[in-house]
Amino acid sequence: MNKKYAALGISAALTTSLLAACASTDETTSNEGSDDSNVVNVYSSRHYDVDQQLYKQFEEETGIKVNVVEGKSDELLERLNTEGENTEADLFITADAGNLYQAKEAGHLQAVDSDELESNIPEKYRDTDNEWFGLTKRARVIVYSKDRVKPEDLSTYEALTEEQWNGKVLVRPSENMYNISLLASFIEVNGVDEAKEWAKGLVNNMARDPQGNDRDQAKAVVAGEGDVAIMNTYYMGLMLNSEDEEEKKVAEQLGVFFPNQDTTGTHVNISGIAMTKASKNTENAQKLMEFMSEPSAQEKFASVNYEYPVNESVEPNELLQSWGEFKEQDINLSALGENQQEAIRIFNEVGWK
Repeated sequence: MNKKYAALGISAALTTSLLAACASTDETTSNEGSDDSNVVNVYSSRHYDVDQQLYKQFEEETGIKVNVVEGKSDELLERLNTEGENTEADLFITADAGNLYQAKEAGHLQAVDSDELESNIPEKYRDTDNEWFGLTKRARVIVYSKDRVKPEDLSTYEALTEEQWNGKVLVRPSENMYNISLLASFIEVNGVDEAKEWAKGLVNNMARDPQGNDRDQAKAVVAGEGDVAIMNTYYMGLMLNSEDEEEKKVAEQLGVFFPNQDTTGTHVNISGIAMTKASKNTENAQKLMEFMSEPSAQEKFASVNYEYPVNESVEPNELLQSWGEFKEQDINLSALGENQQEAIRIFNEVGWK
């Protein structure tokens, strides 16, 4: 296996630097005392203003203090590995079902029995053992140049491997969890052989070596480096409403296309929340989980961060509605984790950098 994927973890040196970097954060967050019954301690890889707004609202409504340590998903997972049962974390919040799967497989999570969570969050966006729950959805779509591509030219993810798209496709590197989960979903829907053929065909049609994040793919399309990119929808929402005028201009030149509407559906992933097995404030942690699944919180996720709500009683943001309704892949997102290692093996075999 390619060393960059080794255990999808981080080195001991990075672990040391992470713990040092978080020391100052801890002094003002989780060190306020997890033995205090009026707190809940959160490890989160989400870095959005809307999350802070929701924590504040929860504090005002319940009197429970929310202490937050932020970091990248792999860093926080490594921190949970290091701290074990001594962790201060009550909740782990992260993007992508693949990351939640890793936390479960490492034994860091516990099942939560909550009628409210099960009512608010459809089964396909929950772990099969109720060890993690989706909070928001984001679709991984095809974004295209309005100047050079017509929507009718597009159809499926698979069609991007055809000759007409040779040298025109832009996408992030293979170690990115969004792409690992995308391929994992194809394994679940189409089987290993077809998933491998897709990955191989896409590599052949790439406009350049994979690099950068989703915003960088959008900018590269507008710059003419390629005609289409694979991106998450919420990035388009954030760019179209950015305070950075250049980002706005980029996004305004792009269209959003939901692939596979006549076949298997568009790939959808989540941001999610889970209670740690070592939680010392389980009652408070469950209250925060339930709060974030309620319509009022779901509306904020949708309106401020341009994510799709998982709670089906809440409408998407007007911008997202303007892109139209779409058919999703019909799979439980636990499959994204279960097929993760096979997806990584395929990426390495076909040379997706």
